[in-house]
Amino acid sequence: MFDPDIAPSGTLLGLLQRGRGDGTLHALAAPRAEALAALNDSVLRDPRRDWQLENRSLYYARLYMQLDGGLEEIERHLFHPDDRIDTREERTGLALSVLGHLASYGRDAALLLLRSYAAVGDNWRWALDELALRDDDEGLLSLAPAVLARFPETPEGEAELAAAVRDAFEPRPWRLWAEDARYGARVRAAGEQGCFDRWQRQLTPSGPRPGWSVREVLQWAEDGRAERPAEWRTGAAARCLAAVAGPEDRPELLAAARSGPDAARAAALRHLAERGDPEALDLIEAAASDPLADPELVEAATGAFCRMRSVAAVERARVWARRPDRLGAVAAALLARRGGARDADTVLAVLRRTVQAEGPDAEGLWELADGVGRLGVECAAPVLRHIYRETSSSHLRGRAAAALAATDPGFAAGFAVECLWDCEETTRELAARTAATADARVVEQLRRLAADPAEETEVQTAVRGRIGPDAAEV
Repeated sequence: MFDPDIAPSGTLLGLLQRGRGDGTLHALAAPRAEALAALNDSVLRDPRRDWQLENRSLYYARLYMQLDGGLEEIERHLFHPDDRIDTREERTGLALSVLGHLASYGRDAALLLLRSYAAVGDNWRWALDELALRDDDEGLLSLAPAVLARFPETPEGEAELAAAVRDAFEPRPWRLWAEDARYGARVRAAGEQGCFDRWQRQLTPSGPRPGWSVREVLQWAEDGRAERPAEWRTGAAARCLAAVAGPEDRPELLAAARSGPDAARAAALRHLAERGDPEALDLIEAAASDPLADPELVEAATGAFCRMRSVAAVERARVWARRPDRLGAVAAALLARRGGARDADTVLAVLRRTVQAEGPDAEGLWELADGVGRLGVECAAPVLRHIYRETSSSHLRGRAAAALAATDPGFAAGFAVECLWDCEETTRELAARTAATADARVVEQLRRLAADPAEETEVQTAVRGRIGPDAAEV
């Protein structure tokens, strides 16, 4: 029922790893040592299924502040010898983001840790980005010698420096250093080199050229698959086909979509689906049902179907949704997005089947949860509650919460209350709009969110709608 790296949802650690609002509430009620141990475990072993998509840093930083937690464990983690061996951003990224928020809350120790790590740590770019948002000019200028020393004054080192300046997510430190007489010449030269490199790449594109024919575009798509590493150019090739293909090219495109090489077949399927070609649905079904097809081709065929908006596509989805394969899953997802009241039972059945067979983190649950909420399927509430409690994805939990708000009359007085402490801002926004204020904790937390400078604007706007001068409810 849960990922091996994720503790059960009924434990304090499991709640904190998931970023649930109840995690904060339970941590504040637990013995402080136990709460800090679970919090440190969550921060130092990033529990997110997708660390680039899911939020946890503000959630954990707030809890550090509420527990008055020390930063010794984070410091040991950042400066551990493993930092030189395991150079993945996700090993230290969450801890650095938490420090960034703590610095915003006025924790000077967090700011000093970020500066120290930016000077010597492997993931220094992340730390520098956090400092760019929160440190003063003097602090950033003090880091210039350590950062620039990472790049030896050799042709290779200058090329690496140019790439670092060009790709910086937050350019403020580099701009400061470029204006300083001690480092300015070198930093400005690196910036100019980065711009020149980008200009050169634009002048020497390796993709399609004006005047290419349909056959040449399809061949270019196939060439990408033959390269090492293989590159499926389905989307790019489909866009090129939209520019060069005319009515006279339809027979060639149909032939490619029916029996061409896999990459060319994928591009042709995408193009025909986007144009609503009357044969596209049959060709998609043939490709997705081919037992010998490359998995990438199956994914491209089902992806092409997902992009279709026609009534015929919805009608075909009603037939395909019964299938137990990938095509059946995307058909059910299309019904969840575009189907009508008559499709409610089908979407609910697929949602239940998917959770039963693959668990609460299964691929495709996002759209199915959205679908039962959009269609107002009240009897979906039990399975949505299960997903809410058990999923390790905070984004999926937020989608389940939104669906519960539309289907479960008890949501406002139930899960909506804990959602005010959730790690995802969209979930907190939903709770700010819907949580019943009979619970005294709701009023207190709404006021706390309204006063927190780190809170997202959308959440604060929702809060003001409940506690503003014209809102009598609170």
